[in-house]
Amino acid sequence: MARQISSKKPNDLKKTLARLLSYMGRHKFLLGIVALLVTFSSLANLLGTYMLKPIINDYISTYDNEGLIKAIIFIACIYLVGVISSLGYSQTMVRVAQKIIYEIRKDLFEKLQKLPIRYFDTNTHGDIMSHFTNDVDTLSDALNNSFSMIIQSSIQIVGTLTLIFILNWQLSLLVLLGYLCMFAYIKYSSSKSKKYFSYQQKDLGLLNGYIKEMISGQKVIKVFNHEKENIEGFIKRNDELKSVATKALNYSQTMVPMVVSISYINYALVAVVGALMALRGLSDVGSLASYLVFVRQAAMPINQFTMQSNFILVALSGAERIFEVMDEEPEVDKGNVTLTNVYMKGEELVACEEKTDLWAWKHPRKNNTYELVPLAGDVRFENVDFAYDENKLILKDLSLFAKPGQKIAFVGSTGAGKTTITNLINRFYDIKKGQITYDGIDIKLIKKDDLRRSLGIVLQDTHLFTGTIKDNIRYGKLDASDEEIIKAAKIANAHSFIKRLPKGYDTFITNDGASLSQGQRQLLAIARAAVNDPPVLILDEATSSIDTRTEKLIEKGMDQLMEGRTVFVIAHRLSTVRNANAIMVLDHGRIIERGTHDELIDQKGVYYQLYNGMFELS
Repeated sequence: MARQISSKKPNDLKKTLARLLSYMGRHKFLLGIVALLVTFSSLANLLGTYMLKPIINDYISTYDNEGLIKAIIFIACIYLVGVISSLGYSQTMVRVAQKIIYEIRKDLFEKLQKLPIRYFDTNTHGDIMSHFTNDVDTLSDALNNSFSMIIQSSIQIVGTLTLIFILNWQLSLLVLLGYLCMFAYIKYSSSKSKKYFSYQQKDLGLLNGYIKEMISGQKVIKVFNHEKENIEGFIKRNDELKSVATKALNYSQTMVPMVVSISYINYALVAVVGALMALRGLSDVGSLASYLVFVRQAAMPINQFTMQSNFILVALSGAERIFEVMDEEPEVDKGNVTLTNVYMKGEELVACEEKTDLWAWKHPRKNNTYELVPLAGDVRFENVDFAYDENKLILKDLSLFAKPGQKIAFVGSTGAGKTTITNLINRFYDIKKGQITYDGIDIKLIKKDDLRRSLGIVLQDTHLFTGTIKDNIRYGKLDASDEEIIKAAKIANAHSFIKRLPKGYDTFITNDGASLSQGQRQLLAIARAAVNDPPVLILDEATSSIDTRTEKLIEKGMDQLMEGRTVFVIAHRLSTVRNANAIMVLDHGRIIERGTHDELIDQKGVYYQLYNGMFELS
C-alpha cells in the first residue's frame, strides 16, 4: 500500500536539511557504519545476481560440477554478508534515529520552557502538541526507515543500470525506455494523489474537530434533542472525507501496480528480444539469465526511492516546523536584582545562604557593591500603557499603588484590563510606556525568576498535575515539608476534604484532578499559593468556581493568608471585595472609579449600580 503523503513541503529545504544534518552530525561514526553496511547489503544483492552469468557460462554449460559447487558456496557467502549487513544497519539505524529524536525532542521541550507567555497565548495547545506528536513521529519514521532505504535504493538503481549496460547495452536501451515510462507515471500519480491527500487532511481535521465537539457537548445535545441533526452533520462531513480519500487512494494505490506492470511488460520485451539475440549468437545464455533477473528486480528500488524521497520531504516539512519553534525568541530577562535570604544584625540587614523568614532584594551597585532592599510588597503603576496588539491599547495611562499589606480589588467587565494588570506584575508581558515598581525597584531590573518567586497567584482556571495531593500543593514550594503542606491546606480550608479522600494527602490524581469537584481543585490551588508564603498575592477570580457556602468557609483562612501581604483581587462577586482597602473600577483600560466599598457606594456611580444589580459584569 502506498504511503499517504501530504502536499506540504518545507519552505526552505536547504536550511531545514542543514539543521537536521547538524543533529545527525553528532553521530557521524554510527551513521558512517550504517552507510557502509547498507552499501555491503546492496552490493551483495547486485553481485549475487551478476554471478548467474559465470555460473551458467563457466560451470553449468561445461558440466563442471566441482566448480559449480564452489560458485554456489561463494554466492551463499555473498548473500550471507548481505543478510548480516542488513541486520546490522537496521539495528544500528534504529539506535541512531532514537538518539537524534531524543535530542530534538529534548531541545524542543527546553525551548518551550523558555518562551514567553505571549507564544502560548497566540498558539493553540493542539498546534504546540502536534510538534511533539505528528512532526516528531514523522521525522522519527523517516530517520528509522528512509535514510538507509534511500542509500540502498540509490545504489541498486545505479548498480543495476551499470551492470545491465555492461551485460548488454542494446537491450538496455529498451530497459531505459521502460524506466522513463515508470518515472513519468510516478510523477503524474504523485502530483494527483498529493493534491487529494491535502484535501483529505483538511477534511479529516474538520471531522475530528466535529467529533470532539459533539463528544464534549453530549449533555447539551441530549438536553435539546439534537442527536438527529448531529448525525446528519457527521454524515455530511464523513461523505466529504470519503470522497477526497477515495480519489487520493485511487491515484496512490495505482502507483505500485502500474510500475510493476510496466516492469513486467519491459521484462517480457527484453526476454523475447534477448532470446532472439541468444539464438543468433549475439548474446550468451549466462548474460541473458543474469540480465533478466536484473530487469525483474528493477521496479522495486525505483518504487522505494520515489516513495521514500517524498516521505523525506514531508518529514523535513515537520522538521521545519519544529525548528521554527526552536528559533522563536526566548523570554528576555536583563534583570540583575535578585532575591536573597537575610537576617538582622543589629539594625542592619545581612545576606546569607541559609533559609530565614526574611527576604530582601539584592540590588547591585557600582564597584561590585550591592544594596539590600527589604522585601515588603509595595507595588506601584505609574502612567502605564500596554497593548497585546500594537494597534490597540488595553491599558491607557494607568496609575495605581498598593502599599505593603493592602488589599486592592479590581472590578469591571470582560476586557476591561483586570487580568492584564496581574500579567504585568508577573512580567508575563512588558509594558509599552510608563513604569511598574516593586519596593521602589523597576521590575525590569528584577530577574524574572526572583520576581515570580516573590509572588503567589491563584488563577481562575486551575491546573493540577498528575501526582499526589501532596505533590500538587508542594508545587508552590518544592522544598516544603509535610507540616508546611498541611498548614497551607488548613489555611485554604482544604484539609478537611483531603482527609476524607481514600489516601488523604497521598491520594493520586490524574487528568487535571478529574476525580475532584471544581471547588476542591480551586481549594488545592489556593493551598499551593499559601505554601509559598509570598509577600504579594494575586487572586484572579480565585473563588469563581466555589459555591457561596464554601466561599464563606475559606474566607477566614484567606484572611489569615492575606494578613500582612499585598493582595490583588479580581472578582465577579462584589461581596468578596467589600473589605478591600481600595477598589478599582476599570473600563476599557482606564480606572474610572477608585475608593473603598463605602466611598464608592456613596458616589452612586458605576460601582454602586453594579453592586445593586443595576448593571451586570460580563
